[in-house]
Amino acid sequence: MTINLQTVNFNAKPGLDEYVEKKLGKLEQFYDKILSAQVSMRVENVSEKENKFVDIRLEVPGDDIVVKKSGQTFEECIDLSLEALKKMIIRRKEKSAVR
Repeated sequence: MTINLQTVNFNAKPGLDEYVEKKLGKLEQFYDKILSAQVSMRVENVSEKENKFVDIRLEVPGDDIVVKKSGQTFEECIDLSLEALKKMIIRRKEKSAVR
């Protein structure tokens, strides 16, 4: 799986890209047909503490899977996104197994 990482309005701290790659790599054990992942991380100037946003698009056969999450840290956003992606992948796999 190819992972493209984009950061907006900040410079990624060392280790953040490895964290993303490690976490996204775990998704392949649930669904081996993931072609690539587009990850966009951004910081917005808002009054709330949850000003970090992560968008992840998984390119898979058929419709792509997209998840958008916000949180106080990028690690939190990534973890929340991966839980949602895992559920969506399992649901898609079950649907395709029925057909």
